[in-house]
Amino acid sequence: MLVGMGLIPLGLLFAAYGLMPRLDQMRHNLHGSAPLHFHIADGVALNREHWKLVIVLIIALTVDVMKPATLGFVMPGMTLEYGISKQLAGYLPLVALTGTTVGSIMWGYLADTFGRRAAILLSALMFIGTAICGAMPSFEWNLVMCFLMGASAGGLLPITFTLMAEMIPATHRGWLLVALGGIGTSAGYLVAAGAASVLEPLFSWRALWLLGLPTGALIIVLDRFIPESPRFLANAGLTDQARAVLARFSGVIDQTSSNEPPSAAAKAPRETTGMRQLLRGGHAGISYGLIVGGVAWGLVNFGFLLWLPTNLREMGMDASTASALLARSAFLALPGIALVILLYHRWSSIKTLVLFIALTTVTLLAFVVMSLTGTQSATAMVIATALLLVSASGVIAILIPYAAEIYPVHLRATGSGMIAASSKLGGILGAAFGVLGVFSNMAVSAALIAVPLTISAVMLLRSGIDTRGRRLEDIQDAVSRKSASA
Repeated sequence: MLVGMGLIPLGLLFAAYGLMPRLDQMRHNLHGSAPLHFHIADGVALNREHWKLVIVLIIALTVDVMKPATLGFVMPGMTLEYGISKQLAGYLPLVALTGTTVGSIMWGYLADTFGRRAAILLSALMFIGTAICGAMPSFEWNLVMCFLMGASAGGLLPITFTLMAEMIPATHRGWLLVALGGIGTSAGYLVAAGAASVLEPLFSWRALWLLGLPTGALIIVLDRFIPESPRFLANAGLTDQARAVLARFSGVIDQTSSNEPPSAAAKAPRETTGMRQLLRGGHAGISYGLIVGGVAWGLVNFGFLLWLPTNLREMGMDASTASALLARSAFLALPGIALVILLYHRWSSIKTLVLFIALTTVTLLAFVVMSLTGTQSATAMVIATALLLVSASGVIAILIPYAAEIYPVHLRATGSGMIAASSKLGGILGAAFGVLGVFSNMAVSAALIAVPLTISAVMLLRSGIDTRGRRLEDIQDAVSRKSASA
């Protein structure tokens, strides 16, 4: 077992070296080559190649979401087999959540440095490697491998959004990004629940960890339908390869046939990658607004909503009534994702994000009022809970897609990873505050979370840029102009 565990990271290092692109070509000075005009690709209709990519990325995101979603199904069997307490077993999701936070930042940087496709493939290999969790003889080794599993799962999420943003025409990019998140997340939880109901009674909880092998292999098999981003290739100096990908998705690309001058972003010299670049200059205000919003969402999802059933029982509801109330609220919240897609596509991306952050804040304040006044109306609780589920789902459905649109090509994956990590960081803080007893008081916890949500909404209203229907290069020009005017 120990020899096998040692070979897994060694094999991943060899695989990472093999996946690295031609670094000497990537360091090529872009001033010597004419920039590509991506407006040609942004003006085409959705075609077969686009839809194949969308389907493959939905499958990849489903696999990604399924991994951490499996945690809730393996914990009861693991607790029983290892003979550990529920409190000790609680370290498993905490370690996994920490892994996803680290992984989101790490994989985002790798995707901006070595390419989106290479990062997806390496993440799939880590899925396969962490399948060894299904053979762990002790709980402690499960914690180690669960951290690595979280790191691999945390990275795939921002990379899929980044690749989708750079491949889909501008007219359809926004709604498809939001739909990708909604469908992929829902499908991931459904697959995890289905696998648990079918496999766990036959093969125990360990079978759910072993699923990492076939699901990771599935992503590698589907790799032939995953292209490298032409914007990444062009930014790296590989213009011939970028032109070949554009031709595959948009027909023959002839940069000399366009009279439109390249955008300022396209003419700018290639800059360095790294999270530090996101927290300074024109993107600083947007980055901090998104980070605060992500942390606040994590507190809502992994803190307030997690403790809501317990708090409802504290207010006098019996367990069955509280469970039925939450079930009805979740059912009423299902159409919310369609509303998010409609507003993001037809109205405004940044205004839709701010609207759902504000709606989450108002709903939390409603819980404060109901808690302080001792309201036990089932109707009021259902409405408030459904609104909270709709608004919180809307926030996370928009947060990472918006990050994938707002950042420049050399920082796009890093930025998406940073925002994804902030939501996981909020989950870690939510778990810590739960241990400290903060969420045992509904009024206090709701009021505390409303503060960062309000700050995030104000910052995004001030610094945010509407991305609806705009080319990625035009978005960067708009950010530069707004920064210069400020």
